[in-house]
Amino acid sequence: MVAIQRTPPATDPKFLIEDFEPAYMGLYRRGELQSRVEAALKELEDCCVCPRNCHVNRLENQARVCHTRRYAVVSTVFPHFGEEDCLRGWKGSGTLFFGLCNLRCVFCQNWDISQQREGRECTPEKIADHMLTLQARGCHNINFVTPEHVAPQVVEAIALAVPRGLRLPIVYNTSAYDGLASLRLLEGLVDIYMPDFKFWSRESARRLAKAKDYPERAREAILEMQRQVGPLRFGPDGLARRGLLMRHLVMPGQEEEAEAIFEWLAHEVSPDTYVNIMDQYYPAYQIGVKSAKGNYSDIERRPFSREIKAAYASARNGGLYRFDERW
Repeated sequence: MVAIQRTPPATDPKFLIEDFEPAYMGLYRRGELQSRVEAALKELEDCCVCPRNCHVNRLENQARVCHTRRYAVVSTVFPHFGEEDCLRGWKGSGTLFFGLCNLRCVFCQNWDISQQREGRECTPEKIADHMLTLQARGCHNINFVTPEHVAPQVVEAIALAVPRGLRLPIVYNTSAYDGLASLRLLEGLVDIYMPDFKFWSRESARRLAKAKDYPERAREAILEMQRQVGPLRFGPDGLARRGLLMRHLVMPGQEEEAEAIFEWLAHEVSPDTYVNIMDQYYPAYQIGVKSAKGNYSDIERRPFSREIKAAYASARNGGLYRFDERW
């Protein structure tokens, strides 16, 4: 049995939601869920679901960069107690890990899921079943992990689960390499956007994630997420209910990238942006592997404590204040 402390209540009334219902209930009552599904399926016909813009017909099981066909691959489904306190609470975040990914991060800690076909194709009906099972187990939210390439399938599953009794907040847990059209399909369906802004420079993105346009696409996506849900807000129990929860993984030698990201968040998104500054990077996947795929010796170690402290200082100096003061 996992022992988890109860999340303390939020103290700032500016970010308190007293009476909460999931965003999708409005669309449900207006009878608009089916029209979202129809628009989502149209995206799959000529796939521009994410910034890769592959232009394949996934309804006919064609695939390209993400290797995902008509149906999403689901790797694992479980109550997750390793997420942020405001998501995991005391009964866990109801997590569905999607298999495969539209990025090629050479350091991926979940590479067996993101870079291999680990898991099973699931119909939207099956994904809805998983969501309702997690709700029945007492999870505080439904947490879609790595959904960028299967946003239309997420729309389908939510539309099926809501009439069957789904009433939990939806968390969209993403790398931020999302398509704007897909995010607009999700407006009114997602309560909490949780993007990880990884890199500021195109060179870092090209070298480490094989997507040189990642910084521009991430900035566009995060601004759209902020427009939809605003800053992160909590219920009286301290659990997140709606808003933008940013993540940034501190990596070796990237102090300047972190500084630029935090300054942009404070000045272009909102100084009220809630940020989780993550210190759990370790060398994984292709890091340390001697091959012709590239030289990544600069990130072949954990970040030094001074680098993590520098990231926290950059967030404060950049104008952010909503983050855990662990360093």
